[in-house]
Amino acid sequence: MYTLITVLIFIVCVLLILIVLVQNSKGGGLASNFQSSNQIMGVRKTTDFLEKATWVLAGALLVLSIMGSAFIPRERMTQEQSRVQQQIETAVDPTQVPNFPTTVPETGSGDEIPPMPSEEDNN
Repeated sequence: MYTLITVLIFIVCVLLILIVLVQNSKGGGLASNFQSSNQIMGVRKTTDFLEKATWVLAGALLVLSIMGSAFIPRERMTQEQSRVQQQIETAVDPTQVPNFPTTVPETGSGDEIPPMPSEEDNN
């Protein structure tokens, strides 16, 4: 449903852009093309139609935007948010001093590590 509303919002936006571009703030625009011949629609009727179409499309955009916000998929957002939260919690602080082991780990298998030579052996 969210995808359908989003597509309808894009269609209304494109139509609203086209209607606004056809209008002229000085009273010209599409209405100025009909000044010489009033056979199809009069000049006044053309501007009335464009104005009504602008208001209808603006209202439709408002309603579709409110409906779109109601149908936002919330499950996906919580999953993404938990992944981000998990990365934040497991992040390593680059300013932290590393912890080095203070004791030698015990070897439980048959692979033994040879002892480090001491200073007494070198003399």
